[in-house]
Amino acid sequence: MSFPALLTDLYQLTMAQAYFELDMHETAVFELFVRKLPGTRRFLVAAGLEQVIDYIEQLRFTSEDIEFLSALGTFRAPFLRYLQSVRFTGSVHAMAEGTPFFTDEPIIRVTGPILEAQLLESRILNIAHFQSLIASKAARCVLAAGGRRLVDFGLRRAHEADAGILAARAAYLAGFDATATVESGRRFGIALSGTLAHSFIEAHDSEEQAFRNFVKASSGATTLLVDTYDTERAVQRVIDIERELAPRDAVHRVQAIRIDSGDLAAQARSARRMLDAAHRGDLKIVLSGGLDEHSIEALVRDGVPVDIFGVGTSLDTSSDVPALDMAYKLQEYAGKPRRKQSVGKATWPGAKQVYRQRDDARRAALDRICLADEPAGGEPLLREVLRAGKRLAPLPTLSEIRDYCRREVVALPPDLHRLEAGDSAYPVQISDAVRKLAAGFDAALGSGRRGRPICPGEQRARKNRDC
Repeated sequence: MSFPALLTDLYQLTMAQAYFELDMHETAVFELFVRKLPGTRRFLVAAGLEQVIDYIEQLRFTSEDIEFLSALGTFRAPFLRYLQSVRFTGSVHAMAEGTPFFTDEPIIRVTGPILEAQLLESRILNIAHFQSLIASKAARCVLAAGGRRLVDFGLRRAHEADAGILAARAAYLAGFDATATVESGRRFGIALSGTLAHSFIEAHDSEEQAFRNFVKASSGATTLLVDTYDTERAVQRVIDIERELAPRDAVHRVQAIRIDSGDLAAQARSARRMLDAAHRGDLKIVLSGGLDEHSIEALVRDGVPVDIFGVGTSLDTSSDVPALDMAYKLQEYAGKPRRKQSVGKATWPGAKQVYRQRDDARRAALDRICLADEPAGGEPLLREVLRAGKRLAPLPTLSEIRDYCRREVVALPPDLHRLEAGDSAYPVQISDAVRKLAAGFDAALGSGRRGRPICPGEQRARKNRDC
């Protein structure tokens, strides 16, 4: 991927100039987290770390970048000269991709000179927000599908090229099996899946001839789209072609049919009856066309005979939840805690760690947000992945991330697997040390809150008076 340094917000650069001129180069800690879960999400899935690390390692301001910034008249020559030499020299701790996470939990912690760490904000948010958004949506589809295969069909409705490419990656790591996006297959090694469009069939004088020509032109077993005109008639044509080909051609065969419109349940049932009656129980049925996790769950619950789901628009746009309330906030500078106190957007100060405790069955039971140097029981979820601006070890492969994500989602409490809206029952605790740090900061700042720390999230503050 390309990571242009100017793919950022202007205020990152104006702040950087101010830090430079004020000689503010002390160490800062920024954390990336979600302030609250959307009402229809009981958990989220961390994704995009590989691209985040690639971006941090490759961050450079080219001579063309400096020339453009100079022409703006906003930036002075000494700062621009300095900017040409900027490289990130700090460290990054992060949750492994594929980890389920919850409100207020840092999924990435950046530690380094404040100018360098500040410059990373916009692009890190851009990368991690999008892939976590799509992976979280995809995980719901995987839960709904009940073990049936899922294919990403969403490129054409994605918000431009990179979104389509990275949506396929995020969906795959969350459990999808394949994508129709060829560049994603090339770049990430994801299995490719595709059939033909209605236009191919319409371009022929008869549907039967279109089927025959496509099967003949294919290099192996293929899938035929059967809902262009009359689905039952098309299925019968597939059966007839297969009967004809079976005795004499072991290569050019039909392996599946796809239904993309109309009453998918009724048509799938009819097609399955016809195929079984013709002794073609091995022929699979693919359903697509406006599917999301809720329609997939309904089809599975109703026993509709379907082997594969193709999911497009609802996945690549996360249509029901198109954005997360994700933020990248300063939590420490020059060895002192920092926090935001804005109503509804308050943060917990200090560099933090998330510990996950598990029950005897290895299910996730409780998360605790603690200070990074605070002893606590459980599994630490943030691991150092980059030090002195360089990654410490190769990151997991996408297949390894996918396997890990599947295990971690399965290990969530069953209540979190439900798709309907509802408050998450999963407990996330803030440690006493974090609360004490917040109270001390507020008292020193003179918050006027009688020493009680301002809680992140005004609604949560009302529910938990002692926070």
